[in-house]
Amino acid sequence: MNENTIKGNWQQIKGNVQKKWGELTDDELDQINGDRKILAGKIQEKYGQAQEEAERKIDEFEQSY
Repeated sequence: MNENTIKGNWQQIKGNVQKKWGELTDDELDQINGDRKILAGKIQEKYGQAQEEAERKIDEFEQSY
């Protein structure tokens, strides 16, 4: 799944994102709007993870989706 696919399917995917990263609020999910960099930043902020770790978690999520 590439970034264009995430953006194009964000409305369907964001429920799964919220299940995976439950600390993200609906407002934050709306702000993310399928943007991988913003998602990584929010994961870093909420979960105290390094950028590389957040990116790895997103990669894993994409492969499971």
